Amino acid sequence: MRTAILGPTQRAESLASMAERELDVLVVGGGVVGAGTALDAATRGLSTGLVEARDWASGTSSRSSKLIHGGLRYLEMLDFALVREALKERGLLLERLAPHLVRPVPFLYPLQHKGWERLYAGSGVALYDAMSMARGHGRGLPLHRHLSRRHALRVAPCLKKEALVGALQYYDAQVDDARFVATLVRTAAAYGAKVANRARVTGFLREGERVVGARVRDVEGGGEYEVRAQQVVNATGVWTDDTQAMVGERGQFHVRASKGIHLVVPKDRIHSTTGLILRTEKSVLFVIPWGRHWIVGTTDTDWDLDKAHPAASSADIDYLLEHVNSVLAVPLTRDDVEGVYAGLRPLLAGESDATSKLSREHTVAHPVPGLVVVAGGKYTTYRVMAKDAVDEAVHGLDLRVADCVTEDTPLVGAEGYRALWNARARIAARTGLHTVRVEHLLHRYGSMAEEVLELIASDPSLGEPLQAADDYLRAEITYAASHEGARHLDDVLTRRTRISIETFDRGTRSAREAAELMAPVLGWDEDRIEREVEHYEKRVEAERESQRQPDDLTADAARLGAPDIVPL
Repeated sequence: MRTAILGPTQRAESLASMAERELDVLVVGGGVVGAGTALDAATRGLSTGLVEARDWASGTSSRSSKLIHGGLRYLEMLDFALVREALKERGLLLERLAPHLVRPVPFLYPLQHKGWERLYAGSGVALYDAMSMARGHGRGLPLHRHLSRRHALRVAPCLKKEALVGALQYYDAQVDDARFVATLVRTAAAYGAKVANRARVTGFLREGERVVGARVRDVEGGGEYEVRAQQVVNATGVWTDDTQAMVGERGQFHVRASKGIHLVVPKDRIHSTTGLILRTEKSVLFVIPWGRHWIVGTTDTDWDLDKAHPAASSADIDYLLEHVNSVLAVPLTRDDVEGVYAGLRPLLAGESDATSKLSREHTVAHPVPGLVVVAGGKYTTYRVMAKDAVDEAVHGLDLRVADCVTEDTPLVGAEGYRALWNARARIAARTGLHTVRVEHLLHRYGSMAEEVLELIASDPSLGEPLQAADDYLRAEITYAASHEGARHLDDVLTRRTRISIETFDRGTRSAREAAELMAPVLGWDEDRIEREVEHYEKRVEAERESQRQPDDLTADAARLGAPDIVPL
C-alpha cells in the first residue's frame, strides 16, 4: 500500500484541511489509543482528524514495559475476559497486523518452593497457553516448559543457585512502543486521516449542550484553528480528567495515574539467554531483553504531580535494584544503569487506594452529545478500545457506517516484510550494508526500510552509523524528520530512536550530529540547532538531577527545572 509521509509540509496541510470542512470524527490525543481510534475511523470511510499537543506517544505510550502480553498475573485475579482479549490481540499483532514490530520474547519464572508452587504456577501458565491457542492466535509462540534448577541455571547463569528450586519458561511478545504508535499514525494517514502533532486543543466548540469541534493551537507556528466535527473522541489517557474539564461537565468516571519506572542496563551486566519475571510484594518485576540491553521494571505507585514529565526518584531506582539483586549472582549497581524512564498508567479510579488494584479494564462514555471519552485499558488491547470508541461515536453520526475492519488491516511496513526478511542477505549485498544493519532496519521499518535505503542511495554518508550511538544509521535521523513527524531533537533521540535510554551519556554526545541531520529537512539555521541541542542537554541534566532526589516531590521539582518546549 502507499505509505503516508509525515513531514513538515504534510503537517501544515493537515491542520489547514481540518479547519476547512467539518470532519466526521476528530480524535484528541496521539498515544496508542488515539492513533488506533483514528485508524479505526479512517478505515470505516469516515473523514477523520487526529491532533496531539506534544509528540506522538510522548506520554504513557512511549514509556511502557514494551510488552505485548496477555497479562499472566490477571489470571491469578480470575480476570479471564481481559486475558482472553489481550491474548487474541497479541496473536493478531504477531501474525497479521505488525509482524515487523512485534516479536516473541521468552521469560523464565524462578520457582522458590518445591511441589506446590510448580503445580500452582504451572497450571496458570498452561492455562495461559491454552487460552492463546483456543483463540487460534497462539501458533506463533512456543509453548511453556518446565525446567529443573540445573537446566534453569544453564538458560540463565545470572541467577543465584539459592534463588530457585526450578523454573518455568513461557513466551510473550515485545514492541518498541513509541515506534508502534508512529506507525499507527502513518497508517491512519495512509487511509486518509488528517494528522498533526504539536497541535494543542485549548477548548471545545459548543452549540447548546452539544460539542461540535475543538479549538486547536499550532504550538509550532502559533496559528489558531477551529476544527469542527460531528463527533469528538477524547483519548488523552492520564489527561482525561483535564480534557474533560474543558467541557465544563462532570465526567462519568475518573482516571488516576500510577507511576512505573524502568532501568536500562547493558546486555553484558546480566548473563542470560531469556528474560525474567519475578514476584515482588506488590506486583511483578520483569527483566526484558532489549537489543544490546536489558529493561528492568517496573514500580507501581500513585502519582499526582506533573503528568507531562513524571520523575523517577532515587528511591524508585533503589527499589528496582534491590528486588532484581535479590536473585542475581552478580548484583547491579547504579554505575550499571544506562537509562531510566518513568511513565504513567491511566487507571480507572476504583474503590481501593492501592493503584495496583485499580482497574486495567477500559471504558467508553458519551458524557455530552458530540463527545466520546475512552479511558483505561492496557497497551496490548488498544485496538479493542479504539473499536469501542468509534462504535460509540457512530451512534451520534447521521449516516450508515461500516463495521470495524482493523482486525484485518496490517500497519504500514507489514506488507511484504517477511519476503524482504528472507531476502535480507541480497539486500545487504545490493546496498553495501552489513546484513545485521539490514535486519535492524527491517525490524524497525518493515517494508518501509526501502525508503530509508533510498535516502542512503542518494547520499552514501547517511549509511554511516551515528558516531556516539552506532546502533543507528544517520539516515534514520533524517527519515524521522522527513517521514515520521519528528519536529524536535527530543522527538528523535527519545522516541523515533531510543538513544536517550540506550547510552550512558543519555544521547547528549549524539545531539549535535542528530540536530545537524534534521536541520535541512526542518529548515533550521545554526541558531536553531544550538537551541535544540541546549534544550536537550538541559532536559537530560534535569532528569539526572531528579534521579538523585529522595522522593517524588523533590524529584518532580528537579525535573521541572528544564523548560518544557524549545524556545522559538
